Amino acid sequence: MLWVVDMPFDLALRYRAGIVTRAQAHGVGLSDDAIAHRVATGRWQRVHLGVYATFSGPLSRQARLWAAVLYAGGGAVLSHETAAELQRLLDKPAPLIHLTVPEARRVAPQEGLRIHLSRQAAADQRFPPGVLPQTFVEDTILDLVDQAETVDEVCALITRAFGRRLTGEGTLRAAMRLHKRLRWRSDVDVLITEAARGTHSLLEYHYDRDVEGAHGLPKSARQAPYTKPDGGKGFRDRLYREYGVLVELDGASAHPEENRWADRERDNHAATQRRQTLRFGWKHVRHQACGTAAMTAIVLTNHGWQGTPKRCSPECAAAAGLG
Repeated sequence: MLWVVDMPFDLALRYRAGIVTRAQAHGVGLSDDAIAHRVATGRWQRVHLGVYATFSGPLSRQARLWAAVLYAGGGAVLSHETAAELQRLLDKPAPLIHLTVPEARRVAPQEGLRIHLSRQAAADQRFPPGVLPQTFVEDTILDLVDQAETVDEVCALITRAFGRRLTGEGTLRAAMRLHKRLRWRSDVDVLITEAARGTHSLLEYHYDRDVEGAHGLPKSARQAPYTKPDGGKGFRDRLYREYGVLVELDGASAHPEENRWADRERDNHAATQRRQTLRFGWKHVRHQACGTAAMTAIVLTNHGWQGTPKRCSPECAAAAGLG
């Protein structure tokens, strides 16, 4: 992967956030003494062994990531939480910068870096100038799945990836086949199917399974498209089309305080189309699933549903709630 270290000095300054290697500095005639002088006088900063920032002052996130990749050397790519950060799978940087290198190589530990070894790392993989080397999004997802401690973590990753349109069913299944050892494989298989059908968050998954499915409610349409008053397009989380009932599943992170007015406008617009909106959050779905099922059943009954919710357990009060 010679391109990592052999890019000309001037291009490295332009495309790699001002981060260069010792070898690149040598390529423009700078000796080790000249490099040391620049560091000593504060014109440059040593970031890692043999890797320098050609400026003073704080390093940007991009500069730190480039410094990590250049330090790790041939075949190194950003991976796990760091690749997820770049690919919008996670919303904030992890404390450590994660890199994956080919299994045959060894990289000395550095503070702030975590090095992973992989048989699948491709040493000849190339990226356009200015693009940080990183694992493909499908491999990023499966790397994070492999280190997840609970199935809820796995569910959140898979549904978020589909909800943000970062992957598709075919490409993620193809990546799974290449991962011979994958933790949670059977759960991932089920979750890919659910996510491809329109389950785009952990909250939605639990609504489909624990509220709607477990209590025998009619099946709703997932991610039902609609036209906004201004002509724009949007999606309803769940729509019981035959009965004119909408369910919006509002996780705190997805619907912060400033979005409440937009939610109200959407509900009011639905009312003009003779549709009633129910809004449920984490508490209603995860800790009050039976009561939420009973409430949904009552509203569906008011709109013409002639079914009866079933009990999910001997203690379930969903059917009794309808009475």
